[in-house]
Formats: sequence, C-alpha cells, structure tokens
Amino acid sequence: MPEVETPLPPARPDERRSQDTVAPEQLRADVGALLDVLAGGGVAIAPLDVAYAILAATPQGIRRIFDAKQRSYEKPSGMFGNFAMSRELHLLADEQHAMVREMVEAVGLPFSVVAPFREDHPILANVDPFVLQSSSKAGTLDMLLNAGQMHDEIARQAWRREMPVFGSSANLSLSGSKYRLGDIDAVVRAAADIAFDHGLSQYANRQGRSSTIIDFRDFSVIRVGVRFETLRQAFKDRFDVALLI
Repeated sequence: MPEVETPLPPARPDERRSQDTVAPEQLRADVGALLDVLAGGGVAIAPLDVAYAILAATPQGIRRIFDAKQRSYEKPSGMFGNFAMSRELHLLADEQHAMVREMVEAVGLPFSVVAPFREDHPILANVDPFVLQSSSKAGTLDMLLNAGQMHDEIARQAWRREMPVFGSSANLSLSGSKYRLGDIDAVVRAAADIAFDHGLSQYANRQGRSSTIIDFRDFSVIRVGVRFETLRQAFKDRFDVALLI
C-alpha cells in the first residue's frame, strides 16, 4: 500500500493557491508569452495544481531541462494535454477513451495517461525527433491531463500552434516535487527563461507527489500521485477496473 498522503498546509492563511482563478485574458497572455519563449528554444517554469513544472518544446530546451534536473533520459518527459488531445493521439479502444473522458470531466482529478500513440499524426510532424524520443518510451506517450488552469491553457494554445509542449516536475531528479516557486532548486530555477508564481500548488503534500501515471495497456500504476486513493476508487466504482500497483 502506498504511504497515506498528507497535505502540506499554506504558510499563511492568505497565501495564494494555484487553483485561485486567473482572469482569462491574463491567463491567455501569460501562456502566449510562455509559448513564445519555448518556440525560441527556451525553458519555462509553470505552476500546476500537482506541482511546479519545467517545460520545453525544442531539443535545446529539453537538453537544458535534463541537465539541470540531472535526469536520466531513460525517464521520458510528459506531454501537456487534455482529453481531446489524448483522443487524437493515443491508440486506445473506444471504451478506454470514454473512461479517460469521464475521469477528466466527472471525477476532475489530475492523472497521466500512458498508451501507444499515433507517431504519424500531423501535429507530431513538427516535433524534432530528439524531443519525441526523449518524451516517449517503448512506443508509448505519457500525457498529463487535468492539472489546473495554466496546464489546460498551455495544452490548448500549444495544440492550436501545432507545437506540442513537454515537461516534468521542476525539481532535481528523485528529490520530490516542489509546490512553491521559491522552493525550486536553484540550478533548476536558473535553467528557466520565464517563470510564473501562482503560490502554493493545490495538491501540495508532504510526500512530494505529483500526478499519478497510469499505463492504460494494463492499468498498471507507473507512479502513485496526488489523491491516488480517490482515483483508484473512481476507477473501481465507475469501470470495475483495479489499478495495479
């Protein structure tokens, strides 16, 4: 059994949280600026509900992330996505796509889908082979869903630009997720050309968890993440699927 998750309380009662609503026009402008940086080969740090993330879209950006995090290339980055993107790219049965949609729209918790994908999809034609290689493994693509307002806007605008974005949690590899911009390791923070501070991540916890990663080929759990027990119960109650740890 995974360790029981315990929330990390805010330092102050009035501390901003990642789920606090950002004005739509401000969110669009911030994400547009972020994507402009990535398009130019840069690196960004973004506040997600699961943890702060570091992301890129080009070979030079991806290399800077892996170097700063001291991360092995055996651990691929994840793609920022949403249900529509998963439906387009992931090779899943219709009932599995319906399952993903219900988990996103009805359950509303963040998780990552790992599944075989359409490597010949037109949107991936714009992705440098090195970026795709470092962001996929054994013919599968990891796509993060439902990780908060900034994540969702990044995914939406990136798809519209036909510029997929890939990233991972903004921390030294294996050191645990960071839930405040100021807590990110200095070497990781220094790798970013642009960063946004939305206060404390919604699902901050003492265990350092980020998103749960589920391999939809057999429903095995690659990584236990935030609100895992709630996710596991939802899969059981709604679809009679047991997540395999």
